[in-house]
Amino acid sequence: MMEAKVLGIREEVVKERLGLTSNYAAAYAVKAIDVDVIAAYPITPQTTIIEKLAEFVANGELDAEYIPVESEHSALSAVVGASAAGARVFTATAAQGLEFMHEVLHITSGLRLPVVMAVPGRALSAPISIHGDYQDIMNARDAGWIMIIASSAQEVYDSIIMAYRIAEDQRVLLPVMVSYDGFLMSHTTEPVELYHEEYVRKFTPRNLSRYRLDPRKPITMGVIASPDWYYEIKYQAVHALRESKQVIKEVHEEFNKAFGTNYDLVEKYMVDDADYVLITYGGASSGNAKEAARRARERGLRAGVVRIRLFRPFPTDELVNAVKDAKIVAVVDRALTPGDVYEGPVFSDVVSALYSRDIEKPVISVVHGISQRTMLADDFYNLYKMLDEHAKTGEYPRSTVFLGLRS
Repeated sequence: MMEAKVLGIREEVVKERLGLTSNYAAAYAVKAIDVDVIAAYPITPQTTIIEKLAEFVANGELDAEYIPVESEHSALSAVVGASAAGARVFTATAAQGLEFMHEVLHITSGLRLPVVMAVPGRALSAPISIHGDYQDIMNARDAGWIMIIASSAQEVYDSIIMAYRIAEDQRVLLPVMVSYDGFLMSHTTEPVELYHEEYVRKFTPRNLSRYRLDPRKPITMGVIASPDWYYEIKYQAVHALRESKQVIKEVHEEFNKAFGTNYDLVEKYMVDDADYVLITYGGASSGNAKEAARRARERGLRAGVVRIRLFRPFPTDELVNAVKDAKIVAVVDRALTPGDVYEGPVFSDVVSALYSRDIEKPVISVVHGISQRTMLADDFYNLYKMLDEHAKTGEYPRSTVFLGLRS
């Protein structure tokens, strides 16, 4: 989590402190928000989210309709129907499950439904891997969802609370995906502060004014659109996603004030005077990059880290402002875009962001941590040293650097 502010309000709103995995943190957030419908199908490393929610429902701690479905496609379809009827909904998945949902991802955003989904990122088959990276998330980046990537169990808990406030805002009405490291976060226990439910529910009032299926006021959703109107309808969703950034910023500010946190669209670590900046996302790579930056500083290299928290819509201005004074930037991706000029998906977003603001500087594409390949702080420290050497010679890699790859 981004470093918390020292505010008296923190003690007032915190109900208890527990050791939780990020998956359990997600489940506790859904319970606090008081959802109406949960649809679920198990898949590693997501399963313990829905197991914990099933326990809450069975014990009477959460008054929700729990639908055990036959596939991930059905899980998202079920919450789409429930959301269209006005219910507050939740589901979760990962890896092949997210790919199986892919058709319905576009339907959800196209229908402008405020669905919230948790996705602990996992490598895609084939070959089969149950370990964590972000290839599944990157395959969904063009589906029209708001996408948040968290770096701690506390941030997962907080982000899901904020996700409902964002998704249900009348100016947005789009689905939100909260992602984080599979296994490295989904199954690792961390201290999490849980808030009193009355504070959470006060922060997330239900939007009862949105269009929904109601036999007393019949409407039609998901109709066939001719070429005369399809383009305009899709543009409305594109425009809403772009404009949602202002709402997301507002929600962050209100959440910080209400719960004593310090969230932003990007997290900056020692970047104010940094010559060499690593851009990361997720938990493991960001944490090790920070440790490497500290080591580099001790050895005279002005190193910094920028962690992307909001992935869609992309935080262009915030990221550009964070790195505009750096000599060299390296983007550390935990996913691949095979066949592209550079194989890092977020690298392309960063280059586009800098270009759009007329910022010219060397940007290096780096890939690491695929299928949870161990990412050492030494790897990132050596990356800082590599950037320093490139700065001295003025020569830069013309292809992606694959850290941790055996030759």
